[in-house]
Amino acid sequence: MAASTLLLHANPSTPTSLPSLHFQKSPFLPNKSPFLRFNPNRTLNTVYNPRMSVHRPYSFSVQRALSEAMSMILWEPPTWQSALLNNFLIFIVGSPILLSGLSLSGIGAAFLLGTLTWRAFGPSGFLLVAAYFVIGTAATKVKMAQKEAQGVAEKMKGRRGPGSVIGSSAAGCVCAFLSTYGVGGNAFSQLWLLGFVASFCTKLSDTVSSEIGKAYGKTTYLVTSFKVVPRGTEGAVSLEGTLAGLLASILLASISCLMGQVDIAEAFICVVASQMANVGESIIGAVLQEKEGFRWLNNDAVNVINISMGSILAVLMQQIILKRWLIL
Repeated sequence: MAASTLLLHANPSTPTSLPSLHFQKSPFLPNKSPFLRFNPNRTLNTVYNPRMSVHRPYSFSVQRALSEAMSMILWEPPTWQSALLNNFLIFIVGSPILLSGLSLSGIGAAFLLGTLTWRAFGPSGFLLVAAYFVIGTAATKVKMAQKEAQGVAEKMKGRRGPGSVIGSSAAGCVCAFLSTYGVGGNAFSQLWLLGFVASFCTKLSDTVSSEIGKAYGKTTYLVTSFKVVPRGTEGAVSLEGTLAGLLASILLASISCLMGQVDIAEAFICVVASQMANVGESIIGAVLQEKEGFRWLNNDAVNVINISMGSILAVLMQQIILKRWLIL
């Protein structure tokens, strides 16, 4: 020991520490082998874990599929894929309610309507149509036995077919298409949404006023001459039915306002437009429907005219009256 110390002092160029040892990497070990990255603070886990050693591709694929499905459901803005998936799931869950108010072919038409509505206006648009359907179906079922006895009830115990679905949603579908494809740009997007809301306010008001009027109307008048006529006469109105239809329109417009689709002024416009359109529909029914030369003008065709008037009137009132009022 003493001799080695003397040698170190005698030769100052001798290093004071031993050189580091470098081992050549074996070609048989992988690039990321844990043996080449030793960590002294790491403790070895000697407990056997079967989850780490068994590869389960099936569970991984199911988990990935569920994750992608959830992402599609919550996708914003809505796409055709997310609209189809959401609509399908809701229709499966709500099938008992749908079957109570629609025929099988009517459900098919409603599915197309729901998909288009979700794609154009998202969940809030779909909820508005759902609220319309629930309220309208409930009004149709009121005193069904009495209506059937009087011969004024809807066919199939109030279950609507595809013609009724299309006739009740034609104007809303047009607005949804215009919104989906961005016709008019951002400047017109709110107008298409307003027309959509106004069309369903108009149709719900028409449905409720007709069904409640047939169930509770004491006196029914022909709108053109105020002549007393039997319940269920085309173009006839009653005080009870008119008030019920007005309340229904206010309710649906309020739901739309609470969901942020329209503001208070636009909700008021939807209500006014719906009542004006319903008066026009009653006049058409009294003057033209079931008359010679107008046999083609059935209830579904009149419904299309009715909701189109409500939608157009709401858009015009928003552009002419509301904008001028805001300028002043």
